Amino acid sequence: MIIDLPDTSTRDIAKKLVQIREEAGLSTIGRVLTLIVLTDHVRGSEAAIDAANEASREHPCRVIVVIRGRRADPDRLDGQIRVGGDAGAAEVVVLRTSGGLASQSASIVTPLLLPDTPLAVWWPRHSPTLLSADKVGRLARRRIVDSDTEGHPTDALAKRVAGYSPGDTDLAWARITHWRSILAATLDSPPYEPITGATVCGPERAASVDLAGGWLASRLGIDVQRAVGPSMVVLERESGSIVLTQISSTAAELRITGQPTTRVAIVGRSVADCLSEELRRMDTDGVYADALDNIDRVIYTSASVR
Repeated sequence: MIIDLPDTSTRDIAKKLVQIREEAGLSTIGRVLTLIVLTDHVRGSEAAIDAANEASREHPCRVIVVIRGRRADPDRLDGQIRVGGDAGAAEVVVLRTSGGLASQSASIVTPLLLPDTPLAVWWPRHSPTLLSADKVGRLARRRIVDSDTEGHPTDALAKRVAGYSPGDTDLAWARITHWRSILAATLDSPPYEPITGATVCGPERAASVDLAGGWLASRLGIDVQRAVGPSMVVLERESGSIVLTQISSTAAELRITGQPTTRVAIVGRSVADCLSEELRRMDTDGVYADALDNIDRVIYTSASVR
């Protein structure tokens, strides 16, 4: 069910939410968090809403989507409420703002927050440098960006390093969870030799690949080479190499010197998958922070990787 509330106020939206719950016999008791989505793009907002709806099936929540319009337009707030089949396991409130209201996101969303539940905020694109200083970001325990959608990954990650605060995270980080798990498990098996060289390879505009390099640099204590090409990781040690290569959309090949080649499952992750993972925890991700701290040890190279 979708209910439009043109030229409205947050007070009227809050009243309508209560009315809908009472008429439908719904309850907010099962909601585990509030997720705020901040975007300046009407066109991209539906994709963000779809991802939030899908993530809500694992994390029942209230989703508040703020679409900030032109500051030069008259002050106006248009609301929309989505419940039932149009909202996954969430209740979705879409707020379209313009004029002076476009810069008042924090005061607009505050009356609509669920009481006594944690708050997460997600910028699908165009995130501020200092997330924790943003007026909405200050309210949140978890602040989520997606550096893969921000433009050039080097610039995006430099912004994340410069503005990092505990509670910040990145969907680009969640995209490499499966890669990190496989590599960690491999290194946790004999022979227990130090890694003397490491290379990560992937598309040029992929912050997730750069973060993988930062993670390896932080864990191994060495500089990591960054190449452009097919998705793979190469680790060198005295007895030979470990090579993990993506060979299809659902599988990767793991080659370890002196051992049979094996195939492992690595499925491409959707935005909803990554968002669900980042909403599983509301505390600080120290491993992600370490990866950011070591981004400067990821060195681009023109050498080919095989």
